[in-house]
Amino acid sequence: MKPLRSSRSRRIAGAAVVVGALMATAACGGNKDDDKSEGAGFNAATKGIANASTKTGGTLKFINKQDFDSLDPQRQYYGFAWDFSRFYARQLITYAPKPGKASNTLVPDLATSNAKITDGGKTYTYTLRDGITWEDGSPITAQDVKYGIERIWAKDLISGGPAYLRQVLDPDGKYKGPYKDKTKDKLGLKAIETPDAKTIIFRLPKPNGDFEQMLAMPTGSPVKASKDKGAQYTNQPFSSGPYKVQSYKPGKGAVLVRNDKWKKASDPIRPALPDKITVTLNSNLDAVDELLIKGDYDVFLSATGMGQAGRSEAIKQHKGNVDNIETSFVRYVDFATKVKPFDNVHCRKAVFYATDYTSLQTIRGGPQAAGDIATTMLPKSIAGWDEYDPYGVIERTSKTGKKYEAAMEAARAKAKDELKQCGKPNGFSANIVARNDQPNEVKAAEALQAALGKVGIKLQVENIDGASSASITGSPSVMKKRNLGLSMTGWGPDFPTGQGFEQPLIDGRFIQQTGNYNVSETNDPTINGLFDKALKETDPAKAGESYKEINHKIVDLAVQMPFLYEKNITWRSSRLTNAFSSAAYNGRYDYSQLGVVK
Repeated sequence: MKPLRSSRSRRIAGAAVVVGALMATAACGGNKDDDKSEGAGFNAATKGIANASTKTGGTLKFINKQDFDSLDPQRQYYGFAWDFSRFYARQLITYAPKPGKASNTLVPDLATSNAKITDGGKTYTYTLRDGITWEDGSPITAQDVKYGIERIWAKDLISGGPAYLRQVLDPDGKYKGPYKDKTKDKLGLKAIETPDAKTIIFRLPKPNGDFEQMLAMPTGSPVKASKDKGAQYTNQPFSSGPYKVQSYKPGKGAVLVRNDKWKKASDPIRPALPDKITVTLNSNLDAVDELLIKGDYDVFLSATGMGQAGRSEAIKQHKGNVDNIETSFVRYVDFATKVKPFDNVHCRKAVFYATDYTSLQTIRGGPQAAGDIATTMLPKSIAGWDEYDPYGVIERTSKTGKKYEAAMEAARAKAKDELKQCGKPNGFSANIVARNDQPNEVKAAEALQAALGKVGIKLQVENIDGASSASITGSPSVMKKRNLGLSMTGWGPDFPTGQGFEQPLIDGRFIQQTGNYNVSETNDPTINGLFDKALKETDPAKAGESYKEINHKIVDLAVQMPFLYEKNITWRSSRLTNAFSSAAYNGRYDYSQLGVVK
């Protein structure tokens, strides 16, 4: 699954306006210089498949500014890690390798078909394909799939990944994981049955309309028990896909090579085009952009967009290598409601009214490059979204010039009224955390700092390393101890439903003392009950009505402040083939389909 401002802000905003103008030029066909680009064409991967090809060979070169959270499929929660893991980890079912929204369709992978669902939606049965093998040539069995899933119960060693399967299959937490399992074969989770090597049956205590979505996540990957090294498995996971891990050096990168035991006939999803795949880490985003434009690398792995200077040059000089991708990410500010004064709803609402949303949008590149201003947490692509806007954000941000300033003055007056209602008429001091390896987060936090200062809210920006965020924002006790009341962050759906986006963030039953994503520690009975209602629905539209109610209540409670439905500028090298934006992977390219021209 699923950060700003100083005296530099005026220069940053000005550059963003230039980018916006360049985007407008690009949309209208560009100029003669643009026509010289070697790429497949501006937005080619958002309109279809850029450089479609079946040619094999060569080395696909990724570069990234941050390391994987893990290579262990059961421990992954970074979106780019999920996408990348498709090279070496398979699941019973997965997302269709198709452009755009068509990718949201679930299709068979290790299984011969999607589940046979019986017992009122509580029993899911799968049969495994013939010819599916591990990297040592041994067959992948139903028991391997069960064992892999069981690992997520061993929270002391296998931490960090999503908890959906654990909560759906064993809501009472009776199973303790395979490392504490007393059964002979370490397959004691009763909710999963494996009557033979080819059949696996899941028995849910109660229906969940998104269960197959959960199985399609990396947590549903098989693991061969004899190759499991517990917490150390991340260093070299045993491959069930077309590539295997040759090397992984934390902080440096990874190398994948072909798995010669993989059979194309057993895998309808992966074309396995490159001979080799490399990942190089470089924490300097400007340097990353320069190396991409130079042609040293093919794809920016995390796909969070180019930096300001890089995207300006790319759009102006290499438009054919650029895609302006609509993601499913929402950028927002989390309120730690157990940290004073954010335990008071009126203090939280004061922040909503005082925020200059246009400055946050501009900092990230403007409306064309960075996306539309958000008023609710749900992405537009998910059933349940609507333009609910009780704080009048869209109305005031639609204005320009003096009218905008007047609208902001009126909003600040409402913020001051909220401050009176929370007993802080002169404002208050607070801290906001932002990840320093996400430069736009830091800049956004500084922009928020400037806006809130106009109503007397003195905001201190505390920068943290992204790799340590799980131990800070993911720990309620640390947030309280360090008096961190706000967190600048972003989130994309784990799978394309309201449950897949919102539940880890807002359902009180998902609050954890480590690896926590419900930073606000919201535990509202109405919200929890609406999730239960939605999960019983097999009709996505009816489930969407419950998610709409949840979405509205989040805004009313002012526990999360969304400000941007994110788009980004993504680089695609001239030698890259089969690139297309996949809605199932939050707009990123489907990495498993990529190839290169040698």
